[in-house]
Amino acid sequence: MRTRLMIVFLVPLVGVLVVLGGAYAWSAARSIQQEFYAEQLGDLSYFVTSARQALRAGNPAVVDSEAARFEQLYDIRVVVVDRSGEPWAHGGEPPVVLEEAVSAQAALALSGRRSELPPAALPWLFTDAVLVEPVFDDGDVIGAVIISASVEAPRVAIIRHWVLLVVIAGLAALLGLFVVNRLAGWVLRPVQRVDLAMEAIEKGDMEARIADDTGPPELRRMILIFNSMAEEIERALSRQREFALNASHELRNPLNALLVRVELLATGLDEGWIDDIEATREEGRRMTRILDTLLSLARSGHGDAEPAVVDLAALAQRRVEAWQDVAAQRGISFVRSGETEVLSLTDDTMVESALDAVIDNAVKFSPAGTCVEVSASRQESGCVVAVRDHGPGVRDDELEHVTDRFWRSPGSQNQPGSGLGLAIATDLLHALDGELTVTSPEDGGLMVSLRLPEGYVR
Repeated sequence: MRTRLMIVFLVPLVGVLVVLGGAYAWSAARSIQQEFYAEQLGDLSYFVTSARQALRAGNPAVVDSEAARFEQLYDIRVVVVDRSGEPWAHGGEPPVVLEEAVSAQAALALSGRRSELPPAALPWLFTDAVLVEPVFDDGDVIGAVIISASVEAPRVAIIRHWVLLVVIAGLAALLGLFVVNRLAGWVLRPVQRVDLAMEAIEKGDMEARIADDTGPPELRRMILIFNSMAEEIERALSRQREFALNASHELRNPLNALLVRVELLATGLDEGWIDDIEATREEGRRMTRILDTLLSLARSGHGDAEPAVVDLAALAQRRVEAWQDVAAQRGISFVRSGETEVLSLTDDTMVESALDAVIDNAVKFSPAGTCVEVSASRQESGCVVAVRDHGPGVRDDELEHVTDRFWRSPGSQNQPGSGLGLAIATDLLHALDGELTVTSPEDGGLMVSLRLPEGYVR
C-alpha cells in the first residue's frame, strides 16, 4: 500500500517536472542561440560600415587588418565579397573559396536581400552560423559581408544549462520521494497498527488496542470504531466463555451422579449385562473428556490437548459400535469398510465429536432397512473418514448450504433437529486444519467426508 501511495504522488510530480523542465530547457536553448545570433548581427553591422568605406576607396587593407584581428580574438571569420561575388577582403593570406551554400547566401545578399536568422535547434543539430549582409551605397549594392562563427561555445552553454536542470530535477524528485515517504508513513502508520492489532486478536490477545492520537483525522475515526468493535468482541467472547464454564460445571455433577448410579446398577445385574455396562461406562468417560475439553476452552480460549497419533480406523469402529443400538431401533445397520489402520496426528476427542455429528445426521435421515457405510482410508491428500447413507440426499444446488448453521432441506423440515450437526463438524475440522466435504453419490443418499491434511499424517 505504501508503494501504491508513493506512485500516486510521484507520477504526477515527475510529470510536472518533465513538462516544466522540458519547457525551461527549450526556452534556455532558444535564449542562448538568440543571444549568440544577436552578437553576430552586431559584429556584422560593424563590418558592413567598414566594408562600405573600403569598397568606396577600393582599398581592402583596412578591412583585412580588422578581420584578421577579429578572427584572432574571437575565432570568427569575416569575408567581404565584391559585386561579382568573389572574395575581396578576408583578413588572411591564403585565398578564400566560398562553399556552395555560402555562395548562394552571398548571391542572395548581392540582390539586395538580407539573410534570415537560422531557426532554433537542438544542441546536436546546432551547426556553425553563417550570416550575410548586403553593403549598400546610395541605394546600390556594392558588395556583401559574410560572418562565419563556431557554435561550440553556445552549444556548451546550452548543455551546461541542461545538465544543471537535470541535477535540480533529480534533487527535486529525491526531495519529493522523501516527503512522500514521510507522508505515506504518517498516513499508513495507523493502518499498520490496525493490521497488527487484528493479527494479535486473531492469535487470542483480545486486549489488543490502538492508540487513537496519531494519523489523519479520517483514520482516527476508523481506529475509534475498531477499538469499540474489539471491546464488543471481547465482551461477547467473555460471555461465551462464562456460559461454557458454567454449563460445564453444571453438567459435571449430573454426569458424576449418573456414573455412580450405573455402578450401583451394575452390582445387581448378572454377567449377561457386562458388555452393555462397559459400553455405558465408556460413553460416560467420553462425556467426561468432552467436558474437560470444554472447560479448557472456557478457561484459556483454546484447547490445551496436545495432538497425538490416533488410529482413525479404530476410532470409526468405536463410534459405529456406540451408535449400533440407536441405529438398530430405527432398522438401520452399519457397514464398515476401508483400511484396518489409518494413523493421523490429531485430537481424538474433536474427531470423535465431529464424526458423531455426521453419523447422527446419517442415521436421522436414513430410511428403515438401509445401511450407513463408514470407512477410513489413507489418500494422497491425507486421511479420510467417510460416512455414506442411502437416504433422500439433497439436490446439487443445495450442497453448498448443507454445512450452514440452522439450514434444513425443504424436503426434511419435519425431521427433528436444529440443523447444526454438520456445521459443528465443519468447525471442528477447521480447528484441526482439516476439511469436511459433502457430495451426492449417483445412486442417491449423501456422503460426508472428514479430511485431515497431509501434514497431520504420520
